[in-house]
Amino acid sequence: MASELTFRTAGPADIPALVALVESAYRGEASRVGWTTEADLLAGRRTDTEGVADVIAREGSVVLLAERDGELLACCQLERREGTAYFGMFSVRPERQGGGLGGEVLARAERLAREEWGAAELEMTVIEQRADLIAWYERRGFSRTGEYSPFPYGDERFGVPLRPDLRFERLAKSL
Repeated sequence: MASELTFRTAGPADIPALVALVESAYRGEASRVGWTTEADLLAGRRTDTEGVADVIAREGSVVLLAERDGELLACCQLERREGTAYFGMFSVRPERQGGGLGGEVLARAERLAREEWGAAELEMTVIEQRADLIAWYERRGFSRTGEYSPFPYGDERFGVPLRPDLRFERLAKSL
């Protein structure tokens, strides 16, 4: 029988493991084991040590780690904003995807945003072409807002686009 999933806040010592987790969930061949891969849309890196360090150190930001028996299985970032909380950097190890772990992490993030921060809404941005991922969020109460922002073409910190029409859509959920 599997032990219970535990949550804790990430610190600087967790940065290498976080970078590896995020990269494995979204980019390269390893990501194809799971269903959240962006490998057909973007090449290159999803994040790096400096980016994760910035998120961990940022005022009003927290990175939650989900572990079982000390093994990092998933993570997400929450950032406090005016009346809302931003949800990002959501990653589940590819071989663990599809088993409910992501739903547990999302539920924990929602509770923290609502109960500890008093946020009325959880928001995020998702690449518009990720229909399967958007549908997953819709099944969990998020709505498409029809608000779009451009993909940062030319900034390889966000990856190397493999198509010319990428953009982000804002999704939101009342808490």
